[in-house]
Amino acid sequence: MTSAPAVESNLTELPAVVLGSLSPSRAADFKTCPLLYRFRCIDRLPEAPSRAATRGTLVHSVLERLFDLPAAARTLAAAHDLLPGAWADLRLANPEVDTLFAEAEPAELVDWLRSADGLLDNYFTLEDPSRLEPAAREELVEVVADGVRLRGYVDRIDVSPAGDLRVVDYKTGSTPREAFEGKALFQMKFYALVLWRTRGVVPRQLRLIYLADADTLSYSPDADELVRFERTVLAIWAAIQRATLTGDFRPSPSRLCDWCDHKAHCPAFGGTPPPYPERPVLTDPRDDPPADMLLP
Repeated sequence: MTSAPAVESNLTELPAVVLGSLSPSRAADFKTCPLLYRFRCIDRLPEAPSRAATRGTLVHSVLERLFDLPAAARTLAAAHDLLPGAWADLRLANPEVDTLFAEAEPAELVDWLRSADGLLDNYFTLEDPSRLEPAAREELVEVVADGVRLRGYVDRIDVSPAGDLRVVDYKTGSTPREAFEGKALFQMKFYALVLWRTRGVVPRQLRLIYLADADTLSYSPDADELVRFERTVLAIWAAIQRATLTGDFRPSPSRLCDWCDHKAHCPAFGGTPPPYPERPVLTDPRDDPPADMLLP
């Protein structure tokens, strides 16, 4: 009996099965209030723009554009000069932001734009952008783990000559009190985990830059900590899956409810959620590229 001739295999490894996606913001939503996660990710209820969030998007756009300039040209005056164009492009890409000042006095818009200039002033007290050459800006990082695509957009990644990574995120708010630092670092550890899983390198430093009060928060993770953090993230995803199967997303009232757009649908405030969809999708359009990345 003759054996069959050997056949060279052309089989390739199948891609990982993806059941949904999870960003640090949406994971934080579920931890804060499972019903808020449902409203944003499953019901996809619209949310009105806010002046604070829009100002944050605007300042992020200016800082990204600043690094498009030659190093010597990255001055405070240049940053101020970039602001009007970034605001015009943001309005073009997101016309709904015009509602923020539709009924306001002209001076309110002037003061608001001046406050964005003030945040840029504070940035220059913390860093000299002419001495920095980021390896990436507004970088999509993602990895699939246990059926969920962990993903997010990192404001900036710096790489040292030795190959060390620094992950930087700009915040237009104020530095959190010590008791809330862990919550603030959740997002950064999420990015660190994805970068470690995709690049095989644990970031040397996670750096949050708070522009409202010109301060920073830095942290250095290690591999053991990221392993534990990965278990936490996957436990959040497992809880989301269980809630999705049953439709049981419960409200978790707190002081944050004062800023929630969805009180009218929340049982904690006498509201009724929309009918639960037959086939909920566990992704969220808010995890698409930031608005300033879509500008012409």
